[in-house]
Amino acid sequence: MGIGTGIFLIVVGAILAFAIAPDTWEVVNLNIVGYICIVAGVLALILGLVQNRQRAHTSHTVERYDDRRPPPAV
Repeated sequence: MGIGTGIFLIVVGAILAFAIAPDTWEVVNLNIVGYICIVAGVLALILGLVQNRQRAHTSHTVERYDDRRPPPAV
């Protein structure tokens, strides 16, 4: 799950929580499902940002041998 998935879940959750009337489907309360999707989207967004931050803080070391001496003459 990444940043895109988190944003998608937040959008779907907001639509379910705020745009749909509470009595449209009597089997499941869509407002609660919407709030659950929003929370899951926020968690996915935070985890995606943490993973990207860890990838951005990698370091590479390059060893330089400036003090090399030529091989001794035979």
